[in-house]
Amino acid sequence: MSEQLTYKTAGVNIDAGEKTVEQIKPMIRSTFNENVLADIGGFGGLYDASFLKEYDHPVLVSSVDGVGTKLKVAFMTGSYEGVGVDLVNHSVNDIAVCGARPIYFLDYFATGKLEPSVATEVISGFAAGCRENNCALIGGETAEMPSMYADGEFDLAGTIVGVVERKQMVTGEHSAAGDVLIGLPSNGLHTNGYSLARAVLFPKYSPNDYVEEIGGRLGEVLLVPHRSYLTAIQETMGIEGVHAYSHVTGGGLVGNTSRVVRSPLRLKVDWSAWERPAIFNLIQREGNVPEEDMQRTFNLGVGLVIVVARSAVDEVTAKLQSIGEEPVIIGQVE
Repeated sequence: MSEQLTYKTAGVNIDAGEKTVEQIKPMIRSTFNENVLADIGGFGGLYDASFLKEYDHPVLVSSVDGVGTKLKVAFMTGSYEGVGVDLVNHSVNDIAVCGARPIYFLDYFATGKLEPSVATEVISGFAAGCRENNCALIGGETAEMPSMYADGEFDLAGTIVGVVERKQMVTGEHSAAGDVLIGLPSNGLHTNGYSLARAVLFPKYSPNDYVEEIGGRLGEVLLVPHRSYLTAIQETMGIEGVHAYSHVTGGGLVGNTSRVVRSPLRLKVDWSAWERPAIFNLIQREGNVPEEDMQRTFNLGVGLVIVVARSAVDEVTAKLQSIGEEPVIIGQVE
């Protein structure tokens, strides 16, 4: 008689999925507010849209993203909560630069073999990021797919939805020659450039190596979570003369900021205006990476750019400093 096959012997453990759900329920509920109308476990997340009455002309802003190959560093170190924070903050920034405040977030966690402790750690990062940004985590999908992923590996994706008053949308339509570029610091690589960073660093180092030049263990420095710039944006977007925001991700500072200024305007960046975090210098030297490639691949220490009329620079800078930011003038629009 042939061996009896079950879903579990085929590699999908429903019990592990149910255990994961039970473990994550408290942390997910910690992100709920009065607009969340359904508990965890339904087929869809329910969010009361009656709050839109507060807006004259509400515009919903949405985005979807992943964490990229930063996950590979997490797999090497066994540290997972930070990548959950990464996904939320990256997504928040992408809609915040349009002027939107986040409303709710949904996640997708896919793996070959579900380990409840790993999934719980990742999702705790989602919850932490959502609490930081006053955003409800109203749903998600945890998928166990044998043979799709290498042992111990997984992938993440997330969708965020936010809202902005139409007349308050930030579009860059008023950008003009003479505008000033104000940069806010990043926490390191954030979530971009890890394929190049890993190709350069891990043939020579291990994640546990302490590298004096960067002041820490390599894996820990590479896994510092992506910053949220929501507060900085919300506090300055109402100032007369703020024309655009740029979230510096794949494509670098110039590639991303060029998307938010009117054609045929171009950017003149003073690359010596700020001190690059040491991790970028390490990558460039160890890999003999051309400067042009560094500028197109990494944020190089500037995670958000604000395009501001020259007349508003002092007011914007003062506001940013009042909330603990360290703004730097890094160039201008021509």
